[in-house]
Amino acid sequence: MTAIRTRGLRRTFGGVTAVAGLDLNVGTGEIFGLVGPDGAGKTTTLRMLTGILPPTAGSIEVAECDVVRNPDGVKDRIGYLSQRFGLYPDLTVAENLAFHADLQGVPAAEMPARTARLLGFSGLDPFRRRRAGDLSGGMKQKLGLACALVHTPRVLFLDEPTNGVDPVSRRDFWRILHQLVREGVTILVSTAYLDEAERCSRLALLHEGRVLALGTPGEVKRLLPGAVLEVRAADPRRASTVLRERLPEAGVGLFGDRIHVTTPDAAGAERRIAEALAAVGLPPGSVRAVEPSLEDVFVAVLAHPARSESAAGAPSSR
Repeated sequence: MTAIRTRGLRRTFGGVTAVAGLDLNVGTGEIFGLVGPDGAGKTTTLRMLTGILPPTAGSIEVAECDVVRNPDGVKDRIGYLSQRFGLYPDLTVAENLAFHADLQGVPAAEMPARTARLLGFSGLDPFRRRRAGDLSGGMKQKLGLACALVHTPRVLFLDEPTNGVDPVSRRDFWRILHQLVREGVTILVSTAYLDEAERCSRLALLHEGRVLALGTPGEVKRLLPGAVLEVRAADPRRASTVLRERLPEAGVGLFGDRIHVTTPDAAGAERRIAEALAAVGLPPGSVRAVEPSLEDVFVAVLAHPARSESAAGAPSSR
């Protein structure tokens, strides 16, 4: 069963196209990721899906509601955690929950049970009397999530919910999301963290408002042509610059102290890498083939966007 469906979804701002003809099908009870850098169109897409921003063209159906024709009708069926969620810093955790419940029309008789469940679910019960302004970044996001869930939505939209959150809080946040999915909630989450994209049932890699790759994390990785070589060198930043210049046909990405080179000819590329780095006094410490990551795929599809778009709808388009 489909929880979210878009066809030809498009949004322009003057002469700028933020979202260009987006077709999505998100099944009930899955976590679907919109993945891409700043400016990819993630936030604009979520604002259209939630009825906040009207599309320039295209259709949207969320939880069996036509969002374009009836943007207000979808409000009680969805939860939305924006990048700047409206927590009130002078209210306590419990007071913020009560306020958002009142906004959503939750009956007063149901509030004690819902508050207890959401505070326990999010791990915030020991902090129920703490002011929201005194919470850590990760705890604020958990409170924002609890407020978005207070009216028991069928579909949950999250816009980069772990941006700037510490790794432990990110892990806890995703644990909560997977528990929600087990309870039947459909989740669409946008993120710039490709390691988080690995946690999604399916994902779409976005660039400049277009889908460059679509499918499960495994399917998206299989779209990568050729092999990935991991290069270690004494000065990885300088070495990556040299390799981009000397191997223009390859995808070159810098990952901490390692360089990933995506190439259709692993044997030939290994020789050229060694020669290119030796020529500038940076002989590689090692060059070895590794399994591709989503970061590798993203580097590769950005290098050849036309080729990637032709395959974007092939896997798991539903």
